[in-house]
Amino acid sequence: MTEKILILDFGSQYTQLIARCIRELNVYCEIKPCLQPIAWDESIKGVILSGSPFSVNDPNAPNVDIAAIAAKVPVLGICYGAQMMAKNFGGEVAKSNSREYGRAFMEHSNKDEKLLFDVAAKSQVWMSHADTIVRMPEAFEIIARTENIPVAAFKCTTLTPHPLLALQFHPEVTHSLEGKQILRNYLVHICGCKQDWTPAAFVQEMIGKIKAQVGDKRVVMALSGGVDSTVAAELIHKAIGKNLFCIFVDNGLLRKDEFETVLDSYKHMGLNVKGINAKDMFYGELKGVSDPEQKRKIIGRLFIEVFQQEATQLTDISFLGQGTIYPDVIESVSVNGPSVTIKSHHNVGGLPEKMNMQLVEPLRFLFKDEVRRVGREIGISEIFLGRHPFPGPGLAIRILGEITPEKVAMLQEADAVYIDGLRESGLYNQVWQAGTILLPVQSVGVMGDERTYEFTVALRAVTSTDGMTADWAHLPYEFLAKMSNDIINKVKGINRVVYDISSKPPATIEWE
Repeated sequence: MTEKILILDFGSQYTQLIARCIRELNVYCEIKPCLQPIAWDESIKGVILSGSPFSVNDPNAPNVDIAAIAAKVPVLGICYGAQMMAKNFGGEVAKSNSREYGRAFMEHSNKDEKLLFDVAAKSQVWMSHADTIVRMPEAFEIIARTENIPVAAFKCTTLTPHPLLALQFHPEVTHSLEGKQILRNYLVHICGCKQDWTPAAFVQEMIGKIKAQVGDKRVVMALSGGVDSTVAAELIHKAIGKNLFCIFVDNGLLRKDEFETVLDSYKHMGLNVKGINAKDMFYGELKGVSDPEQKRKIIGRLFIEVFQQEATQLTDISFLGQGTIYPDVIESVSVNGPSVTIKSHHNVGGLPEKMNMQLVEPLRFLFKDEVRRVGREIGISEIFLGRHPFPGPGLAIRILGEITPEKVAMLQEADAVYIDGLRESGLYNQVWQAGTILLPVQSVGVMGDERTYEFTVALRAVTSTDGMTADWAHLPYEFLAKMSNDIINKVKGINRVVYDISSKPPATIEWE
């Protein structure tokens, strides 16, 4: 049984960073809403209490029975979690006279302290709190401080069967220079974790789980050509072979030549895949539609109809494979309580209920970068693993306004110039996601001696870790100038190119 750490989420913006740090230390962890009951088993080695936008003194501040948790495993409180721990055991938390936010220097003197093993006596950490602990509970010991606050880290080893530990700062952010070492100390020296959760171990365990879940039944799965669905399909394929049936739908909104290229690649992988050309159906239903949400709904509905029509021609299908990944799951779960509403992945929401099938989601607890590592472990080509994320509705939400086959063709050509340019310039892998947007704007231009009145495209490129936040990519001016020149010269109907320098937040990566 894979050992794991539970992170109870109290609403912190940094909760996912805690999870990522722990997984990078080769220990499996899961994020749970703070008020969701814990389903205890012997695989749980420790529990971390996250930060929170709440003050522990707020009337509606979420709270948990820390003593009951520490009766089973060691507990580590971070920021809000630390203050909640202090308050729950009789200490006092109050508004700080001066809010401590940003870099600070943690000082400690006990070289034998397990939580701070191999951490410098004076180490930079990242603070973000308005409250402070003004009185420690009895039996608790301060193990570190900063220049401004007397309590930066503390512990108790006598009140509960397992240790209680707390950090007033955020070890999970990069500004806490030795934060990962502190988390490693908690995992290894306090929880006794073996650090054996690797891509190879995940693959072996997941293939076994899929075999146990599916048995000799059949699975049908929609492929998108993206990283998630491709890795998920290959994992399922390794577990059940030809009992996996894949459907790849061309909705007419893919990138240039993508349908034929990806379909061919899937067949070379040995996947049992059927390609469906449904362009005309999608174009027909989208005619005259400009509202982005309406476009998404039409595309989602048609995809389900096409997929269902094809899937029902297969016999004895009991399971639906999906490439759902962990951010899809945790973004939809309420901090203040359990939720069963999981964000639908791409356009297949509603299919399990309509077709009376159970879900097979092998990537459900992985982040995007972990999906890529698993893909490399099972031998998937970098052609798939290195691909930028691509929206489920495809170019429909990169064509602002009404969609026509002519606009799609124009955008496909412009986008191909841009993406090929990124690859040829060695910039593609430096960017998280890039794409071209066709604007509902025409402007005057001059080509030769002729006046033109043609469309404008916006180039978009962002850097990110997982797409939850993103900064615009600072591409070289020379490259952008070449792309503008190439697009205008090669793509009939476009005479102006602009570059989007908006970050997320406040903007989103896609325009619609």
